[in-house]
Amino acid sequence: MSDIHDREPTDAELNAEAGLDSDPDDLAPLDAIIAERDQWKDRALRATAEAENVRRRTETQMNDTRAFAIQRFAKDLLGVADNLERAIQAAPKDADGAAAGLITGLEMTQGSLLRAFESNGLKRVAPEAGETFDPHLHQAMMEQPSDTVPGGSVLQTMQAGYELFGRTVRPAMVIVAAKGSGAQAAGQAYATPDAANGGAYDSKA
Repeated sequence: MSDIHDREPTDAELNAEAGLDSDPDDLAPLDAIIAERDQWKDRALRATAEAENVRRRTETQMNDTRAFAIQRFAKDLLGVADNLERAIQAAPKDADGAAAGLITGLEMTQGSLLRAFESNGLKRVAPEAGETFDPHLHQAMMEQPSDTVPGGSVLQTMQAGYELFGRTVRPAMVIVAAKGSGAQAAGQAYATPDAANGGAYDSKA
């Protein structure tokens, strides 16, 4: 007779040892726990998203309230900033003595005013030549042909604009390069007469 300890265990014995022969009803509490866990996880994610939305709405409302409170006062000060800039631009570049000291004082006053603007959320908008025209921040006063910047770009700023917390208080008044402007267009302008006369223009010559 063979020893019972020498034989291979049966599938039933292996399942019993692993706990796989349990009644399916015994697994119901575990499924319920998993479902409840997933439910609480979903609630936590929803609560986090809602808290973030509330934070953003509160921040927007605070910015709107602050902007409304200082917008009128800021508009009144823009005229002062414009006059300071005009005075500095009109001042002679080779001034000396008392005149040079006056110009330096004007520049320091302008710098202090602009820093005060920025500390309260009011930012100066003065696009450089070649920057893309932004209809939300810029107001096109006229168009001019240019051989240095592409068409539709800012050619020159006539008057600086300002924005307050991302909202335009006053658009920058700019001159825009006319359509077809740019170095490439200038090269084409030289080629046009020869082409019209039936000649060939060699751009590499």
